[in-house]
Amino acid sequence: MGLIKEVVLLPFAPVRGSGWVIGQVLREAERIYYDPATVRAELARLEEQLEAGEISEEEFDQREDELLDRLEIGLRSGGATGDGTAL
Repeated sequence: MGLIKEVVLLPFAPVRGSGWVIGQVLREAERIYYDPATVRAELARLEEQLEAGEISEEEFDQREDELLDRLEIGLRSGGATGDGTAL
């Protein structure tokens, strides 16, 4: 039965392969997005922008809250090493 199923589904192999690739790319993007090292680097850049007068205090507070939320999620998930690399 498995062989027949594979033969019948063979025309859909490119679609199934594309779906797998998209899933892998999405997982990697989320890993990088929530990686504590990435978030900390963005927080440092944000503080530099504030000190240079490139952004307002209000914008800094808003973006800092978003980054701290990401950091909390990243630390809770434990899916990253915290040094910018995957496990």
